[in-house]
Amino acid sequence: MTSDELKALVRTVPDFPQPGIQFRDITTLIGHGPGLAAAVDELAARANAVGAQAIAGMEARGFIFGAAVAVRLGIGFVPVRKPGKLPVKTIGVDYALEYGSDRLEMDPDGVSPGHRVVIVDDLIATGGTAMASAQLLRMAGAQVDHALFVIDLPDLGGAANLRASGVAVQAIMEFEGG
Repeated sequence: MTSDELKALVRTVPDFPQPGIQFRDITTLIGHGPGLAAAVDELAARANAVGAQAIAGMEARGFIFGAAVAVRLGIGFVPVRKPGKLPVKTIGVDYALEYGSDRLEMDPDGVSPGHRVVIVDDLIATGGTAMASAQLLRMAGAQVDHALFVIDLPDLGGAANLRASGVAVQAIMEFEGG
């Protein structure tokens, strides 16, 4: 499937979660078998091209795409979780949201020091979660210099922010606005 065909599978929900927002809903893409397979294939090809040794995905939708990419490549998957979800000692990082803050955690033994870990997620908007994930993975000793997304919302600046932190960004598709 082409990028335009995949883009056509993403539903736009106007005024969610608040007036003026054009929410890009991937549930229609992941519910379409050939579309999901094509998106995973594209992400896997890009991760393979940059020498991924592991894939990291952020809870929750990053688990969908990240785990599928890791399986496709035959490499490990590193879950980056919300607080309190892991039964072992974790490392964590707090990060700012538009209105407040949040935290991400991971098992520090989930990566091998020096391994190239590629971040995979469904969408990059402001980049806060992806930047916190890169920081967290680097704290654990991973080399993080690439991130892959199904969707980029370039008007919100997340990809540019992530690039400024030393992480190359690629996306299968872009949507204007937020």
